[in-house]
Amino acid sequence: MKLDTVQIRNLRNLQDVLLKPSHGVNFILGKNGSGKSSILEAIHYLGFGRSFRTAKHKHVIQNQTNSFTVFCECSELDINQRLGISRDINDAVNVSINGFKSNKISELVSKLPVQIFTPQSSDILLGAPKLRRKYLDWCLFHVEHSFLVCSNRYSKLLKHNNALCRKHQVGYANPQRVYWTELLAKYANELTNFRNQIMSSLIPLITSNLEHFLPEFCVEISYYRGWEKGLSISEALVKSADRDYKNGFISVGPHKADVRFRIDGKPAHEVLSRGQLRMLVAALQLATTQCLMSYTEKTCIFLLDDVGAELDAAKREVFIDKLLESNTQLFVTAIEEHQLEFIDKYQNKKMFHVEHGQVREEI
Repeated sequence: MKLDTVQIRNLRNLQDVLLKPSHGVNFILGKNGSGKSSILEAIHYLGFGRSFRTAKHKHVIQNQTNSFTVFCECSELDINQRLGISRDINDAVNVSINGFKSNKISELVSKLPVQIFTPQSSDILLGAPKLRRKYLDWCLFHVEHSFLVCSNRYSKLLKHNNALCRKHQVGYANPQRVYWTELLAKYANELTNFRNQIMSSLIPLITSNLEHFLPEFCVEISYYRGWEKGLSISEALVKSADRDYKNGFISVGPHKADVRFRIDGKPAHEVLSRGQLRMLVAALQLATTQCLMSYTEKTCIFLLDDVGAELDAAKREVFIDKLLESNTQLFVTAIEEHQLEFIDKYQNKKMFHVEHGQVREEI
C-alpha cells in the first residue's frame, strides 16, 4: 500500500498539514523540535493505532485542543482506500475505513503495513523476549488472516488458566482443569506452527540481508518455542503443573517464546557494537518487508527516523537501496541535508522541509 495523501490535524505542533508524498522515497528535513518526527508519528498511528514516542495518547494532542486526527488516501494494485484515526483527550478512539466508522484498531492497521526504524530500534535485540515475539507477530498479522484469531484465543485461555492456578493456591479444585489445559495446548500448538512457518521464511531473508549489512559476521538464528525440547506442549504443561500452581501462572508455552541470535556461540548483543546491532535490526526489519511482499504482494510503508543518529553514510545508502528494491514507500527524517548526500541518485523522490510545525515541499 502506498500513501497518496496524508492529512494531520492537531498532532503535537502540526496544526493542519497536508502531504502528497512520493511513492518512492520521501526525505523530511528539519531541526530538532521542528515537527519532522511528528509526521512519522502520525503515519505510525495509521499503521499501529499508537505512538512510537509515548504510551499516553493525550500527550500527542496539541495544546488547547481536544483531539487529533490523521487521515490518508492510499492505493495499491488499483485498489483505493480512505483511512483515518482520531484520539481524544479522554482516550476514546475513532477509526474510519472508506467512510465506515469503527473503534476496532485492528481493522485499520490490517490495511496499512507500517514499519519503523528509530534510535530505540536496537531494543528488539537488547530488550525482553516479548519484543522479538512482536517482531514475528507483526509479520504474521499481515500475512496470515487466521493468526489474529488464534493469538487472541490463546491469550484469553492463558489468562483463564493463570486464574485457575491462582485459585488452586487458595485451595480451589477445578474439576474442568484438564479440559482447560488441553484447550490451551491446542491453541499453543497452532500459534507455534504459525511462528515456525514464518521463521522458516524470515531466516533466509535475514541471512541474505546480513551479507550486505554485516558481512564480517556469521549470525546464527534460532527460534525457542517456549518449552523444553523433546516434549509436546501437553507434556510440558503437565510437567510444570506443580510449579505453576505454586507460582500462580503458566510458565511454559508460546508466550515464553524467543528468537535468538548468536555469533560463535555467544549472544549477538554481547559481540556486536551498538552500530553493528543497528545493522542487525535493519536486516530483520528489511526481511519482514520482503516477506510481506513474497506472501501477499503487499508493499510496506517504512519510517526511518533520525537517519544520521543510527547509521553511517554507507550503511544509510545500502539500507535505503534495499528497502526501495522491495517496492517500499519510504519516509526518512534527518537534521541536515549533508546526512543524505547520496539522494541525487534516486528518481522517484520528494523533499520536505519542516519548521515550527509548517511543512514545505521542495520543488
